[in-house]
Amino acid sequence: MGKVYDVIGDDLAGWMRAQPVYFVATAPLAADGHVNVSPKGMDGTFAVLDGRTVAYLDYSGSGAETIAHVRENGRVVVMFAAFDGRPTIVRLHGRGRVVLPSDAEFPGLRAAFGKERTVGQRSVVVVDVSRISDSCGFSVPLMDFRGHRDVLDRVQERSGEDYYPQYWRTQNAESIDGLPAVPRS
Repeated sequence: MGKVYDVIGDDLAGWMRAQPVYFVATAPLAADGHVNVSPKGMDGTFAVLDGRTVAYLDYSGSGAETIAHVRENGRVVVMFAAFDGRPTIVRLHGRGRVVLPSDAEFPGLRAAFGKERTVGQRSVVVVDVSRISDSCGFSVPLMDFRGHRDVLDRVQERSGEDYYPQYWRTQNAESIDGLPAVPRS
């Protein structure tokens, strides 16, 4: 039987941070728009800011659907699933906002994350959580975690800081539905 929580307590926060992968889902307002689900990982990229606020470091990628959807309507859900231990799924429904490195709030938010990765970071996505719930993960497979991939880190370090502003302007400025994503400036 699932449970709805008033706040993200220390135990739940620790459990979420211990999961090696989580998923972020968003959708545009348009009925014919593409729903997006993005897997997220990399140790140290998810933070619980308080009992009803979470954030994750958003790194450059091939698309910018989450940013576009959050900028358009704010709706977002972050989902965690246990692939070992007790079978559990946790969903954090809420309203998101995108904080860019050029925003005054960015350095303070960035400090909430333990890793020093900076190359390729596109934004911090902050979610003001309105519903915190869990459910059974009885059908989620048991899987062995072998480690975090370092491919994104290596590619981004090889590309260098100067590469990304141009990449964002040409590859991440719009969603696949044509919604504005990463500002072109």
